[in-house]
Amino acid sequence: MGTETKELVRICESLSEEKRNEVIDFARFLAARQDDERWENLLVSSHPRPKFDAFLRDSAAEGEKPLDPDRL
Repeated sequence: MGTETKELVRICESLSEEKRNEVIDFARFLAARQDDERWENLLVSSHPRPKFDAFLRDSAAEGEKPLDPDRL
């Protein structure tokens, strides 16, 4: 366990259960944001993405129809 993790554990142990839950919620928020930033960076990247581009073309060509569970 790293130094920062140990410090975070010590801090959390000193908090009430309610405050620990708030810390957990905030950590989850930060993790989700990090994932969102990764996707944003991938989407704005100028690197070729042939499979992704093909997926976008195919998705646009399908139009607006209900999802067919048999095709999943």
